[in-house]
Amino acid sequence: MNVLEEWTALVCRELGVDPARVDRDALLDLTKDVAHGVARPAAPLTAYILGLAQGAGTAPPDAAERVAGLARDWERATTETMGDA
Repeated sequence: MNVLEEWTALVCRELGVDPARVDRDALLDLTKDVAHGVARPAAPLTAYILGLAQGAGTAPPDAAERVAGLARDWERATTETMGDA
């Protein structure tokens, strides 16, 4: 077991989360897209917001993928928004 797996298992145990419910690769991909496409500090904030939405039952099944898409399109979206002003 590597450090990331050990840490995930420890945090899941501490917080009472079933580790099988953690899609580590999807979350890491999401935070990578946000960090590189939007801003580094937005990555952990986005992961937290996604967790809140999932915990509240309001996140769609493809939420991580949808938010990652927003991050990948961030520059284009902000350019279009600023062009509309």
